[in-house]
Amino acid sequence: MFLAGCTVGPNYVRPEAVPVMPAAYKEVNGWKTAQPRDEAIKGAWWQLFNDPQLNALEEQVAVSNQNVLTAEASFRQARALIQSAKAGYYPTVSAGASATRAHQSSTLGSAAKSDTTTYTIPVDISWEADIWGRVRRSVEASRASAQASEADLAALRLSAQAQLAQAYFQLRTQDAQKAFLDATVAYYRKSLELTKNRYAGGVAAKADVLQAETLLKSTQAQSIDLDVQRAQYEHAIALLIGKPASDFSLPAAPLEAEPPAIPLGVPSLLLERRPDIAASERRMAAANAQIGVAEAAWYPSLTLSASGGLETTSFSRWLSWPSRFWSVGPAVSETLFDGGLRSAQSDQARAAYDAEVAAYRQTVLTGFQEVEDNLAALRILEEESKVQDEAVQAARQSVAVAENQYKAGITSYLTLLTAQAAELANERTAITIRGSRMTAGVLLIKALGGGWDASALQDEKR
Repeated sequence: MFLAGCTVGPNYVRPEAVPVMPAAYKEVNGWKTAQPRDEAIKGAWWQLFNDPQLNALEEQVAVSNQNVLTAEASFRQARALIQSAKAGYYPTVSAGASATRAHQSSTLGSAAKSDTTTYTIPVDISWEADIWGRVRRSVEASRASAQASEADLAALRLSAQAQLAQAYFQLRTQDAQKAFLDATVAYYRKSLELTKNRYAGGVAAKADVLQAETLLKSTQAQSIDLDVQRAQYEHAIALLIGKPASDFSLPAAPLEAEPPAIPLGVPSLLLERRPDIAASERRMAAANAQIGVAEAAWYPSLTLSASGGLETTSFSRWLSWPSRFWSVGPAVSETLFDGGLRSAQSDQARAAYDAEVAAYRQTVLTGFQEVEDNLAALRILEEESKVQDEAVQAARQSVAVAENQYKAGITSYLTLLTAQAAELANERTAITIRGSRMTAGVLLIKALGGGWDASALQDEKR
């Protein structure tokens, strides 16, 4: 019992993620955050966008996405390995029955040798005492690995959910572009008819008709081209929810939403909110436990074994009490020379731990970068959107003025054509910026962990 407390190897202490933890995000200045009552993103984070169609699609990811199901199976496999490691706590018991017929060589001695039959029912028990904590460290490593696998599952689920939201908002952006282009095509078709009538009346030149027709056809081509991208986004959504692309479709619905206010919290919370950081930290703990497993090989092992059963050469007396036999005793063994194997294994375990520490810190730094990137994107895109909306209004007024002047014969059709092309470009840019803002909002939520928390990791000690 005294020796059972001699667990070798370093006890795990989480190292610092970064030399100095920032008190706040740098790019938060100017970004509208959520009200204090919204202290954290909830698990169903997509509900922040208040889109029923998106909500329905997101609910299917966790149960139908095949990559998520693969990760879930890997998690169950990792949990099973915990029990595999715990088996080292218990003795191994084996039993059997045999009947052996033997004939001894007559050249081994002068005495006559007869054939014999031996009947045996043995029971063997063997138990290696976990004096130096090899089994305990193995269980510790398996528990940490299972939690890392669970965090990997959460990270993959969050990634699939974010990919779905991005594809959905990009599809809705295409719908908005399509709706605008279709309305523009209808407007240009009327403009072409007006120009043809003016040409027939001798007011406009043939070049005006050709230019109006060119603008109409090029806009129609742009509208048709959007169908390719929309179809690809629709197919991507089908894949993410585990459905054949041939059996899935979404009705058109132009994007009109604005990015929601997103609660941020302080940077230190990121260590507990992001599942990829939690997974990296748990792998670091598992690697630390493996150092103890490697170091336990330097110490002697104590094995307690016992065997007993029934043995006789007479079948009729096989199950009788006098046929019993037994043996019991401990055995201590120590490796005296292994050519540097244990030293190499210890060095390997320590190097693996150092690698996991570096990977953990890199994951943390990447998390901070992603949050800052998308905070900056949202803030800058919001400013750009305001300016672009002003450009759209100016372009609309320019078209109205140019159209009136053209009808009055003050300006050429080229002036009107230039104004219409500028309006088309600015309207499409405004729609694109709106879609980019929604995508940046999704990526910011993903960078913040999507409402996940490390407390969700299962306690594998039971």
